[in-house]
Amino acid sequence: MQRAMTHPIALITGASRGLGFALAEALADTHHIVAVARTVGGLEDLDDRIQAKGGQATLAPMDITNADAMAQLCRSVYDRWGGVALWAHCAVHAAPLTPANHIDARDWAKSVNINLTAMGHLIPYIAPLLGTTGTALFFEDGRGGEKFFGHYGTTKAAQIALARSWQAETRSTGPQVQIMTPRPMATATRARFFPGEDRDALAHPRDEAARLLAALALSA
Repeated sequence: MQRAMTHPIALITGASRGLGFALAEALADTHHIVAVARTVGGLEDLDDRIQAKGGQATLAPMDITNADAMAQLCRSVYDRWGGVALWAHCAVHAAPLTPANHIDARDWAKSVNINLTAMGHLIPYIAPLLGTTGTALFFEDGRGGEKFFGHYGTTKAAQIALARSWQAETRSTGPQVQIMTPRPMATATRARFFPGEDRDALAHPRDEAARLLAALALSA
């Protein structure tokens, strides 16, 4: 069992792009990053960035909907380090915008599996790693009920509802469950929703990651 680690562990699910990538890069100054995502190229780019600034990361190229793989990862994290200080959940599926009566069954199933069903094993697996002193971080996006956002808005709202239940249950015992609302960012996810938008008017994920982490520190 290897538990010698000078930096606390930050587990980032959805670390290969967007806010997850930016959070992992920012946290690498003070944490050892365990980066989870399906996109190997994105994880390798993240690792290059982290190493360039003198940090360290453990890459875990896997699908968060694979409960067995996530169980194995969490066991490995426990055996190696004993737990994690922070879990930031940034993995999301952004299905194409469509009227509710045109929803594609495959897109719906993928949205449910990634945005909601995966939470059913991620929280039980990761909660023991956080213990009573760790922090779980989720990100709200108030698209629920908006026209054409049937896939994404519904499943993202349900994800946050589950996070709020966990937050209420752990308020006096820990871990700390934080739900934050990022500003509109120039990410690939947003570009799929608003392809003609002026991206210069949007926040850069790196700047937003810094703002959110500063706010998180102030609320601790």
